Amino acid sequence: MDCILLFTNSNPRGGKRGFKTCREIKTKLGVLLQKPENGIDLIIPYPEKTEKKPEKQQKPTPEEAAQWRESLDRVLNNSYGLAAFRSFLQSEFSDENIEFWVTCEDFKKIKNPVKMATKAKKIYEDFIQSEGPREVNIDHFTKDVTLRNLVDLSPTTFDLAQKRIFALMEKDSFSRFLRSEQYQELLVN
Repeated sequence: MDCILLFTNSNPRGGKRGFKTCREIKTKLGVLLQKPENGIDLIIPYPEKTEKKPEKQQKPTPEEAAQWRESLDRVLNNSYGLAAFRSFLQSEFSDENIEFWVTCEDFKKIKNPVKMATKAKKIYEDFIQSEGPREVNIDHFTKDVTLRNLVDLSPTTFDLAQKRIFALMEKDSFSRFLRSEQYQELLVN
């Protein structure tokens, strides 16, 4: 510990002004330098920030992959299935529907009203608005209902549009996915 000499105006013993040595300072401040017997007393508890690690996508067994034929829901509720379906749609340059669906699922989890409003605006501009960069194919009635829902935001704001897109994927993209080489490989390996 570095030490400096302190000049004091008065001596507690009534003596003259003088310098205090490092030893005197250390002795008097020694109490502050001592470690407590139980160090736990000084620890202030706070919730540790745990980093969310991305789920490791485990390749399904052929039996599990075969069950995906039953419904699009089974594919979307499986992390590997969702990734495979998304990859398939990207290969067809038609991934805006799955991106919209996933974005809506994320939107439903938002609790903060400010974040919800920001996300809703982005979803509308990207996917719903005419000429949006990733505009999904929904009818005018659904667009109008969704636009009205933006006035009073809730986790269900995009539900109608999301259901329409789900139905579209189920009817069209899902059957193509099941016939794809990508899916067929999962049934063999």
